[in-house]
Amino acid sequence: MRPHRAFVPIIQPQVELGGREAHHLLDVLRARVGDTLTVFDGKGTEGRARVVQTEPGWVRLQVEETWPANKEPPHPVSLYVALLKGDHLAEVVRAATELGASTIVPILTQHCVVRELSENKLLRLRRIALEAAKQCERSVVPEVKPLLPLKLLPPVSQGLVAQPRTSAQVREVWDPQKPTALLTGPEGGLSDDEIQLLEERGFTPITLGPRILRAETAPVALLSLVTAGEGL
Repeated sequence: MRPHRAFVPIIQPQVELGGREAHHLLDVLRARVGDTLTVFDGKGTEGRARVVQTEPGWVRLQVEETWPANKEPPHPVSLYVALLKGDHLAEVVRAATELGASTIVPILTQHCVVRELSENKLLRLRRIALEAAKQCERSVVPEVKPLLPLKLLPPVSQGLVAQPRTSAQVREVWDPQKPTALLTGPEGGLSDDEIQLLEERGFTPITLGPRILRAETAPVALLSLVTAGEGL
């Protein structure tokens, strides 16, 4: 059985946990004094810790060893994903965390049905990213940023935007030695004007195959191609 994992903002010789982390360790995983677990700071450092004291809603850990973890893509991959209906954006954040995205940025485009992202929803997306990072044993928790209107998107050194009926493939235009920005649109797709704006900002339209993918499938498919290093 693999050891439990806990997120700690700062790894130091002794760590005290409360709130959600303590609840998860004590009430869900049934951790007890003497148990060992892995701690990680979400920035690339992991460690082995031992439970030395517990109280209701509170845990003290003794960190015995730390190490730099090497589980991230060699160059950062940012995912810009349009607001989606229902709980689809949460599903994308979970999958994108598992696939290695370094940053996830919800964007507002012309054809988005959903037009806003509340603070509570943003906090929930960040919690989902943290829980997904713990589950998949990532050493870094991707940052989920506030909603960004497409027109405010900054220029990128290398960008790929999924666009149906485009012929260019990822492997033909993608340089794995450079940081990468990926972008996918909403259920209604991206307009011609938006594609033109994205090209001016450094994005290249690429195909994800002959079939039209759902708006929640496209970002996962595109990210898989890049973080797997295949570029097919």
